Amino acid sequence: MSTAAYQVTVTGELNPGVTRESAVEAFAKLFKVAPETAEQIFSRAPMVVKKGIDETTADKIQMALTKIGVQSQVGMSEAPAPAVVAAEEPQPNNEITRPVPPPPEPVPQPAPPAMAEPEASIDQEQDQPGFKFKIEGRPDFAFLTVQVPGGKTLRVEASAMATMDTNMVMKTKAKGGLGRFLTSESIFINEFTAQNGPGEIGIAPASPGDLAHVFLQGETVFLQNSAFVASDMGVTVETKWQGLTKGFFSGESLFLIRCSGDGDLWFNTYGGMIMLDVDGDYVVDTGNIVAFTEGLDYSITKVGGYKSLFFSGEGFVCRFSGKGKVWIQTRSVQAFTSWVYPFRPVQNKG
Repeated sequence: MSTAAYQVTVTGELNPGVTRESAVEAFAKLFKVAPETAEQIFSRAPMVVKKGIDETTADKIQMALTKIGVQSQVGMSEAPAPAVVAAEEPQPNNEITRPVPPPPEPVPQPAPPAMAEPEASIDQEQDQPGFKFKIEGRPDFAFLTVQVPGGKTLRVEASAMATMDTNMVMKTKAKGGLGRFLTSESIFINEFTAQNGPGEIGIAPASPGDLAHVFLQGETVFLQNSAFVASDMGVTVETKWQGLTKGFFSGESLFLIRCSGDGDLWFNTYGGMIMLDVDGDYVVDTGNIVAFTEGLDYSITKVGGYKSLFFSGEGFVCRFSGKGKVWIQTRSVQAFTSWVYPFRPVQNKG
């Protein structure tokens, strides 16, 4: 005995303000299909993406498509049939409260799977200049993959290369001299060149945490001593003396890493990373600073009086002034070592 069934058809039209690229990406995530498959569906639209479902399920799928900016239609189909798109049904939000009418002939069906958690990754924007790259494993253990065009070279922090194609050729060069040595960093930086065609390289920073990317266009970014990961050859990487007063009382290094020029720059943190837009004055604990732009001036001061300095656990802070960006890390190495210190194994004497 046949029962009434519904189908959902993607019309190929998009809501105002929604781009084709963003719609294809969102559709692929919603239905758990490859982006190429999603692109084919939009190219061949109008196209049925789900058949043989009840009216309530069809309405939910249409609602989910509307939320990502994709227009669709719900219509009747003669009988239940396999979906045209071999994909799992998305699980829409519980915003639809329309009661489900009991079917004439209940047929047990497996519950639709929950929406997959968004991948902790960042892909390069389509219109962004520079190397194509992808950051995975965010924010705990970020891993950078860079596509290097043939004949191009990528500068990478020593010991950070994890994987690479066989046509990637490495050269090690001294960089930064005494300045990098005093920042506790290696005085050597590796340069990887893609020969005889494009190549891929995987980069794993030393510290567990997040990773950020900035494309410099004549700007300058200052990094803390261990934050540099990789850069384009168009970016000049050098050390900058920040003075005895700032370096000694900040609890960090006497030197900063100065990155300027044109091209890609990647840097990492210990813990998660947050970018702040500063316009005026702003205070950041010295142990949480990762990077900041050249338009900002800073000074090292106490967060309170001398009693607070010695007993509050806060110590010195960095007071930024001006206009620019500051990247901070959600964890501090110094705070972590202080926390873990009581749990260290201690050998009993005698």
